Parts: sequence; C-alpha cells; structure tokens
Amino acid sequence: MFLATGNAKYIDVLERALYNGVISGVSLSGDKFFYDNPLESMGQHERAPWFGCACCPGNITRFMASVPKYVYATQENSVFVNLYVASQSKITVGKDTLELKQATDYPWDGAVKLTVNTKNAATFGLKLRIPGWAGNEPVPGSDLYTFTKESSQAWSVSINGKTYKTKPTDGYICIDREWKNGDVVELSLPMEVRRVKAHEKVAANKGLLAIERGPVMFCLEGVDQADKHVFNKYIPENSTFTCLFEKDKLNGIMELSGTAKELERTTDGKVAEKNVSVKLIPYSTWNNRSNAEMAVWIPASADYSRPTPEASISSRAKSFTIVSAPIQKDGIAKERREWCYGVNDQWNPKNSGDMSKPYHYFWLKEGSEEAIEYVFDSPETVRNAQVYWLDFDHYDGNYRVPSSWKIQYKAGNTWKDVDAKETYGCKKDTYNSVDFTPVKTTGLKLVIVLQKGESGGVIEWKVN
Repeated sequence: MFLATGNAKYIDVLERALYNGVISGVSLSGDKFFYDNPLESMGQHERAPWFGCACCPGNITRFMASVPKYVYATQENSVFVNLYVASQSKITVGKDTLELKQATDYPWDGAVKLTVNTKNAATFGLKLRIPGWAGNEPVPGSDLYTFTKESSQAWSVSINGKTYKTKPTDGYICIDREWKNGDVVELSLPMEVRRVKAHEKVAANKGLLAIERGPVMFCLEGVDQADKHVFNKYIPENSTFTCLFEKDKLNGIMELSGTAKELERTTDGKVAEKNVSVKLIPYSTWNNRSNAEMAVWIPASADYSRPTPEASISSRAKSFTIVSAPIQKDGIAKERREWCYGVNDQWNPKNSGDMSKPYHYFWLKEGSEEAIEYVFDSPETVRNAQVYWLDFDHYDGNYRVPSSWKIQYKAGNTWKDVDAKETYGCKKDTYNSVDFTPVKTTGLKLVIVLQKGESGGVIEWKVN
C-alpha cells in the first residue's frame, strides 16, 4: 500500500507492528514463540518451542531477514527514509549512486543523524518520514486510538547544522536540493511518554489507557512489581514517568518508572488505596523471565481495577478438563487430562458473552458430554457450586448454555453424584447456583451435556 500510494501511514502501521507485535512473538532467546500476542495475562501464557501448525516461527524468521528492505524506497528522483535504523546503505536514485549512513539509538532515542556520501554532487529529494506518533496520531487516518493529550514537544530537522522548516505531505517532509559529499541531516523526534485511549465503542478498553513512548508500547509485568500483581493497580491519567535505559535488563531496554495506586482489602471488608512504585517494560520483552501477570491496557481509575482477591476453595484447586484421545488400535478411545485455565481465576464476568478475561470452551465439541475437574491438595468440605456459562457466537463455533449439568465428588477412586437440593440451572448472564448435602472430598467434577449441534464453555466455576 505504501508503494502504491507513497503515504507514510502504511509505514506507521508497519513500524508499530514491528516494534510491538512481531518481536513480542519470539522470545529473546529466539527459540520460543507465541501463536497469538495477548495484551494481558494472569500468568497462564508462555511461549512454546513449536506448534503443530507452525506458521508463526517461519513467518517471524522470514520477516526479520527482510527488514533491511523496508528501510528505504526510491521513486524517480526521490529517496524515502521509512525506518530509522543504525545502518549504512548504498542506494541508486536516478543516475546517481549514493551512500546513506544512519547513526541513531532509535527507538530508545529520537535523535537520527543521516550522512550523505556521494562522489559527485547529486540533486534529489530526500523524504523523511515523520511518524504519526510524533504528532498527535497513534495511527494516522484512524480514530480507533487517540492520545489523551496533545504533544508538548515538536520534531525538528536541520541540514549541516541549520534548521530546516517545512510541513509534511502524506507523512513525509521533502528536502529537495543538490547534495554534496558529507552533507548531514539531523532529525529530532520527541520521545515523551504518552497515554493512549481506545475508541469509546471498544467496550473491553473502557476506563483503561495504554502507555506509549515513541513507537514502543509498554506494559506492567508482575515480575517488576513488589507484590507481583498488576490487576490491583491503576495509573491516573496525569501520572508522570522517568525513563532510564537498562543495558543489562532484557538485552537492553528503556524502562519507565512511576507511581501507581494499589487497591487492597482491609480487615473490615473495605477497599483502601496506597501509592506504590511501578516499573514498565516494552511489551515486546514480556514473558522472558517467568510466567507472570501482565497488562498493556491499564486502569486509569479505581473503578476499573480491583484488590487481589483472597484465595478460595476453587482458586486453590488444580483445574483440568477431560479430553478423549483418538481411538487406539484396540478400538478404545483413551482419556487424558489437560490443564484448564480461567474457570477459577476469580474474575466475575459482566455477561455470558464477556470474553475479556480467561474462560474455557470445548473446542470443536457439539452435543457431547464434557467434564472439568477440580483437584484439591487436601480434603475440602463443600456444599455449593456456582457456574457462569459461556454463551456467544464465535468463529470457532457457537457456544451455548448446556442442556444439563451436574456435580460429582470423588469418593476413594470413584466419582459419585452429589445430593443436590435444587434444580441445576442453565441460565445465561448469571451464576447458576446449586446447594447439595455437604461432602468432604479431594476432588469435584463438573459434568456438562452440551446442546445438540452446539458447543459450550464455562467462564467461571465457584465452589463454597
């Protein structure tokens, strides 16, 4: 699209993807990959060494090798400088061959020095991209994201030490002149920390703000916080940050430091706030030290954060789903247990279509009997279960509340139905609660019968 139009907004999208989406997909060690790039995690995400459908590793390695081809472009008698990368390149423009040398610590620093080396004087237009974020557009030409405040700083350009003033056209400033060997162009881009908000129709981001510095998006990761949590914090919109390059951290990163408000529940059940120091790292470098909580979209007020909940019977349990393996040679389909994350994370959904927090669904299953199992480290006495059903139209299949369900408890090596005191409910947009005669057990099983021709899932399963 850039080659077809000459508009810098397409390179802006490429740059945003390059510094945030693409490189976050591969570990700093280069041997683990994300299939997708979550913008928040409760610690359940981890890069994998390979995938059965291994499109990601190949795409990343191919793209990384092609990055030099995106730095410059030529058209007739013009050279487009699209990416700011410390480099030395030979470029043919018109009848002339010239060398462009870039000296910069971008994206950590906004200072870029370009030196033009040419044997003979050459006349051409040097077009420098002025990123949308250097003005007031995180994504030029779109209102999906906006900065909360206009920039207080401005970009500037000089030629051989003299200020050059002009306005961008299609995202580029054009310096059209006769160039001589050793001419130097210096570009200064503002690197202030900006707060980004999403369009009001993006319901999942209501009350949340992202943090950007230059082209780099930052995140809170639990590893860097004193209490190892991020969802119990909010960072007010008017907060300020200090920036420090940490050369020995995560292969060298710009780290942001600031103050957040942390929520905690007091002994009388109320919620109190306190100031805490927080550190933010580039999103692309998260999940390289351990599995931890992480968030890119961070609450700007207490209304959208929550105190870390006290552990409950269900949150302490190990959760598994029962998966039928392919039929073996003896004609018997064997079962295996897989980790089932999300159903006991203690996040209360807004409705049965709330997919903003982890949930579990029965992928490609329709009309079948499925099960989720809780395993307790020591016997627990339980008398109630509450289930919030997933009910949502999805590209992987339509999820619907089940046709029926029941609770079983582990008695020795067998499973028995609990003595339910009321009907098992299958309503959406609410917790379906059932009381039963108390049992002391080391495990509970949620047995679900899906509707004919429909799949299903569980957002949250509480046990009392």
